[in-house]
Amino acid sequence: MNEVKFNSIEELYNRLKPALNSKVKSFNKMGISYISDKNIWDYLSKNIWSNKNDLELCDLVNDILNVNENDILRY
Repeated sequence: MNEVKFNSIEELYNRLKPALNSKVKSFNKMGISYISDKNIWDYLSKNIWSNKNDLELCDLVNDILNVNENDILRY
């Protein structure tokens, strides 16, 4: 399998932006309008991904799509 590499955190963020926006829209449909893509990114990057090694893009997208509102609020 071809390995996807990113040259910067900004490049990775931009690549994940569609998944982040999708999760924000999902929250909005549930009446939760106060969580932004930046909130999701900050929570996952500082609390979940910082403790893991060799994450694949699919793992990151999965974490984004399955993040819980309460986890972000507690952060």
